[in-house]
Amino acid sequence: MADFAAARLNMVESQVRTADVTDVRIHDAMRALPREDFMPPAKSHLAYADIEAEYAPGRWLLKPRDVAKLMQALRPMPGESALAISAPYAAALLEALGVTVTRIEAGTEPPAGTFDIVVCEGAVARAPQGWTEVLATNGRLGVVERSGPVGKACLYVKAADGVGRRELFDGFPPLLAGFEPQHGFAF
Repeated sequence: MADFAAARLNMVESQVRTADVTDVRIHDAMRALPREDFMPPAKSHLAYADIEAEYAPGRWLLKPRDVAKLMQALRPMPGESALAISAPYAAALLEALGVTVTRIEAGTEPPAGTFDIVVCEGAVARAPQGWTEVLATNGRLGVVERSGPVGKACLYVKAADGVGRRELFDGFPPLLAGFEPQHGFAF
């Protein structure tokens, strides 16, 4: 029987804190949240590995380091609302931080309304416009954009006059089905 409590502690100490994630609220939430619960039983041993772990066909949890860095960049605050797109672990982390979360699968139209936070655990070639459109003013979108071997975790922030984008760190999660780069004709 695996000692998941020890694995959780080790994950935070060796993968999260060493990656400049300094928000102790995130450390505490990750220490308490059983990541193995988001994996099929036959793959629960992969929950704390330094890999993107496939929890369903074509769906992956981000590496612990990457989801923690994305959470820190999103700066979730109690009382905010979030949309989690193919992001079960990130959704649970947000809830542990006092955020109200709506969950959908990638490819589903975002629900009506606006959100303070939108997060996705799989990579997309480029964040769909519909994801930035549901951001409230000062809302943040965290996603990995990937059109080649290396992706970039990006933070989008919606202001009154538009949406800004900033690259945060390199990431390598697999692309979500239906969100691959569209290569056009070139001479």
